[in-house]
Parts: sequence; C-alpha cells; structure tokens
Amino acid sequence: MSASLLPVIAAVLVSGLAIQLLAHRLKIPSVVFYLLVGVALGPEGIGLITLETFGSGLETIVGLSVAIIVFEGAFALRIERIRGASTVSFRLVTISAAVMFLGTTAAVRLFEGADWEVALLIGALLVATGPTVITPILEVVRVRDHVATALETEGIVNDVTAAIVAVVIFETLLLDDLGVPTTVLSFLRRLGVGVAAGVLATVVIYYLLNSDLVPQRDVQASQFLVLAAAVGAFAAAEVVAAEAGIAAAATSGIALGNLDLDNREEIEQFTQNTTLIVLSFVFISLAALIDIEAIVGLGAGVVAIVLAVMLVFRPLGAVIATVGVERFTWPERLFIAGVGPRGIIPASVATLFAIELELAGNIEAGQLLVGTVFAVIFATVAIEAGLARQIGDFLGVSPMRTIIIGGGRVGRTLAKRLENRGEYVVVVENDDVQIERARTEGLTVYEGNGGDTETLRRAGIEDAKWFVAATRDDDINLLACQLANTTFDIGPVYSRVNEPDNIEAFESIGVTAVDSPTATAAALDDEIERPALAHWMNELGDGHDVQETGVTAEHLVGRSIRELNEDIPDGAIVAVIGRNGETRVPDADDVLEYGDRVTFIGDSTAVGRAVERFHPHE
Repeated sequence: MSASLLPVIAAVLVSGLAIQLLAHRLKIPSVVFYLLVGVALGPEGIGLITLETFGSGLETIVGLSVAIIVFEGAFALRIERIRGASTVSFRLVTISAAVMFLGTTAAVRLFEGADWEVALLIGALLVATGPTVITPILEVVRVRDHVATALETEGIVNDVTAAIVAVVIFETLLLDDLGVPTTVLSFLRRLGVGVAAGVLATVVIYYLLNSDLVPQRDVQASQFLVLAAAVGAFAAAEVVAAEAGIAAAATSGIALGNLDLDNREEIEQFTQNTTLIVLSFVFISLAALIDIEAIVGLGAGVVAIVLAVMLVFRPLGAVIATVGVERFTWPERLFIAGVGPRGIIPASVATLFAIELELAGNIEAGQLLVGTVFAVIFATVAIEAGLARQIGDFLGVSPMRTIIIGGGRVGRTLAKRLENRGEYVVVVENDDVQIERARTEGLTVYEGNGGDTETLRRAGIEDAKWFVAATRDDDINLLACQLANTTFDIGPVYSRVNEPDNIEAFESIGVTAVDSPTATAAALDDEIERPALAHWMNELGDGHDVQETGVTAEHLVGRSIRELNEDIPDGAIVAVIGRNGETRVPDADDVLEYGDRVTFIGDSTAVGRAVERFHPHE
C-alpha cells in the first residue's frame, strides 16, 4: 500500500507546487487549477486517484488538513480587524447563513424532490465558503481591509457551523430521526466541546511558549508548538464528538492569534507555507473524487439549484449583511454578493456521508448528496473564483493604494484625511501601541518594518500610486523612500523630514520632502493670520474639500473660465490654475489649455464632480 501511494502523493504535491506558480503568474485563484487538476487525476481522467486510494484513512487525512487550514485563517484574524467589519461579519454568519441554509434546502426539495432530511443536509453543507477558497481569491484581488475581514470571518465561522450542523442533521435526523430538540442539543454540545478543546489547547501552548522550555529566540520551536495547537485541539475534540475538531481548531487559532507571541512574523509565515502544501494536497485529492456522471444524472434540477445559490441566495445574503453599513460601498457589496465559492468542508463531508449512505443501502440519497454539492462547488469555483479578478476590476473594488510608513500621530492624521477623500490607505507600522491606536481609528494597518522589502511587497506597494514615509526617524524614512524608488519604481514619493539638514539627501533621490519644523511654523502662522481658513483646511473631508486635477477633457480645452461656469457644479469654484510651473488665481477670461492643473475648492460632493468632469479618468 505504501509503495502504491508514493507516486500518488508525489504527483499531487508536484501538481500543487506547479499550480501555485501558474496561479501567481496568471493572477487567477489557485483553487480553480486545483479543481481542474483533481478531475484530471481522478476516475474521470487518468484514474490515478480513486475513492480506494487512501482507504479508511481518507477521513483522518481530510480532517487534519482542514484543521490546519482553518487554524491558519483564524490565526490571522485579529480582533482589531474584525471590529472594522463587525456588523457585516456578524450578519454574514447569522442572518445570511440562515438565508443560504433555508433557501438551498427549499431549492433542493423543490427542484430535485429530495426528502426533507437530505435537503436539510445539503443546505447545511452549502453554507460553508471557507479559507480554502477565500484566501486564494484575496491574494489575487486586493480589497479594502474591512471587505477582506468580512469574507475571511464568514469563511472561518461558517466552515465550523456548517460542518457541525451537517453532522448533527445526518446523525439525528437522517439516520436515527431523533427530532429537532435532540438535533439542537447535539449541535450545542459539539460546538461547546470544540470551543473548550480550543481554549484548553491555547492555554497549554501559550504556557509552553512562555516557559523556560522554549527560549525566546527559538523560532522553530515556536512554529511547531503553534501548529501543535491546531492538530492537538482538533484531535482532542474529535475524540469526544465528531466534527467538533473544526470548532476547536478555529477557536485555538483566533485565541492564539490575538495573544502577544514572540516570533509572530515567522510563525505566520510558517503556518501560511504549511497551509499551501496541505491545501493543494487535500483540494486536488477531493476534486479527483467528483462524480461527473452523478452530477449529469441530476439533470436540469441541479442547474436550477446552482443558479439559485449563485444568483438569488448569495446576493440576498450579501445585501442583508451590508445594508445600512456606510463603510461598505455598493461595488464592495456587489463583490461580496458575486464571490462566495464553496470549498473543502462541503466536498469532504459530502464524500464521507455519501459513502455511509451507500453502505446503508441508500444509494440514491448518496448520489443526490454528492452530485448536488459537487455541482455547486464546481460552478462557484469555476465562475466566482475563476473570474474573481475580473469581477473585482469591473466593480472597481481594488483601488490603488497609498502606503504610509509610520502609524504615529502624523501618519494617522494624514491617513484619515486621505481616506476622507476616498483614498485607500495602508499604514505600515511595527509598534504594537501605534498599531492598536491606528486600528481603533478604523485604519488599515500592516504589521512590519517599513524599511523591509518583503514587508512593503506584502503591504501592496506594487499596487500603490503614492508612497509616504512619516516616521520620526529620518534614517528609516530615507531607507523606505529608496526602496520605493529603486526596488518598486513607485512615484511620486513623499517624506516627512524631521531634521532640516537632511532635506538635501531626500531631494537627491527624487523624494518630495516636507520639512517638519517649517510645516509646523507655517501652520502656526496660518492660525495667527488666517484662523478661519486654517480651521477650514484642517477639517477637510467634513463636508468640504480641496482637490487638484489635470485638464484632460477635450471639450473643455480652449474655453474660458466664464464659459465653463455651467460645467462647474454649484458649491465649487476654481481657486488656482497651474501652468508651466507657475500658479495663479484665474480671471474670468482665462482660457484653459490641455494639461493645466486646476484646483477646486468647495463642498466635497461638488468638488468631486468637478474633478471628474475636468479629468474623467483621475
């Protein structure tokens, strides 16, 4: 058996590595390729992987793999991030999950004529999205932090609840018909066991990490101990109650992820790399078990179910989750509605249940279960995950970033002013106190050293249109600016300069330097001589704004300011015009030329509309 498994495992792992490279190059979520390669390796393809390949060990392999994947996703979910999308996240895992559960159940009953027990089982399984499909999408489509957090939280929590609900329905309703009260109690017991096991594992691992057994700088020991929390919590919970292990892994991940751990960055990198290997192995292996014949045999009914899940229940749940939450724009709401592929949990649990049903003689129910679940997985992964980047680009949910190095008072103030104008700002900071303050103020923060190339890359500098160094240390600012200019070729680059004598060093590498003492003196002068204007400028974004744009609209070139009054919305005026390096207040008879820099001042809405009219692609 071990000799026959060797080529299978090697083929899956090598395929997974190749898929990662291909997905990164093509900017397509890796799960799409996992699905295709899995089918090619399975009975529908060359037959390398079959249901008998892993024998009775399939359940254990899948369970441990899912535990590691869920743990890694949960470990990255910091409480500060969840707060930014708390309302939407809560609705996604409660009301929206209920909509998907009940809606899918009704669709399966209506379109396939299934028994209520089987329909409820399928409905429960198809609630789960999960980090197995969401994480690869978010690596390709960079969205604002609150959108990513909402999707990640939904995936992790719904993976847990869907797995437990499905097992409870299977055991108490489908097999034994014990009734609803028993079903509810069984669900609560499994969830309680999982949470308790997760908390216990967290306490033990945290104690070991802070004991004399693990030196502070022993990175490898820290990495393996944290991974042991995932495996240990899962195993302990599974011994007590089936499928409670997923809840245990998620609980320990969230708990450990929000504790103060040494070597956190190295631990996160290790868990991410481990998850990549495990994810490729288990997704390809399960995809190989897709029964195309069973799906086709369901006929038009399964097509109707797929369409209902993708076009009715998911969008309805997304609208319910985001309604009234102003931070989520309509494009972001539509993105959540359009991207909700199903992942490992439905595939693995459905496969195991189908085997049990067929052994019990209920072959028809097993085929309906597997066929429907895999049809939805196949369709949602191929369409929603496969086209995720195109959907994001079409909706405009991947805005170009402004990277600010330093989350101190200057960095946070600048970030809030830019966000008030609709910019997407990412603050890079490595001080825990400043990180907490920035996240409390609703800012997106990436933890790390702003002078490190890999940190900047992970923060999204390659998608940035502006780069600002705003720390108190000129050496750090200069290093960060050099990396932005030379390594990433980002422009324009700005920097706070704390010592006036250092300005020349910044300007010599093409950085626009702002002398902090001079800027402070100018601000004090404005307060003394122009207090009303100073206060107005300090409150930009609070109903009023000042914006500068280039004139690129051809129909405006050659027309005077007087003639353009009808194109300038009420509530906004042209304050100054810049041309050939000179700036002046325009006369009514001044004629615009292509490329002129026009500064508008006035109400925020009116200024925004004016900028769009003068430079439609700004």
